[in-house]
Amino acid sequence: MGLAYAVNVKRILVSSCLLGRPVRYDGRAKPVEDALLDRWRAEGRIVPVCPEVAGGLGVPRPPAEIVHAGSGDPGEAVLDGTARILTDAGDDVTDAFVRGAHRALATARQWNAVVALLKEGSPSCGTHRVHDGTFTGAARPGTGVTAALLRRNGLHVLGEHQLAEVREHLI
Repeated sequence: MGLAYAVNVKRILVSSCLLGRPVRYDGRAKPVEDALLDRWRAEGRIVPVCPEVAGGLGVPRPPAEIVHAGSGDPGEAVLDGTARILTDAGDDVTDAFVRGAHRALATARQWNAVVALLKEGSPSCGTHRVHDGTFTGAARPGTGVTAALLRRNGLHVLGEHQLAEVREHLI
């Protein structure tokens, strides 16, 4: 991605792993190859972010999940202080995830992002589902903490399979 950015362009906050950056917990990327992303990159609309790295977590890092016994949204519960994010060894990494979510929000505001394209399933970036806190691979409906914070602050938050919907928010 080039460093030339046009002024007053609606931008897209994008999970860095979707752009091919090896920042996931396992040190890998999950790149999305699509002509729309290529076009937005060329237009200077893409703003990469990895909330977990921004929050101070390393790469690689232990897997983490939102541990939330309630029926509400897991990401919202973390923001409200009623759920925690733990590693598979039981270490509490909630503060790093919340710090990263706030840094992602600051980045979105700094770059005039109106929509976020995030990695589904992540305890930070999940937009429709996250792992259920049992470390068994099971998922539950809900958002990650960054997705929840961005939505609370008026951004449209979508998962990596919703590129067409992202386009609608750029018009």
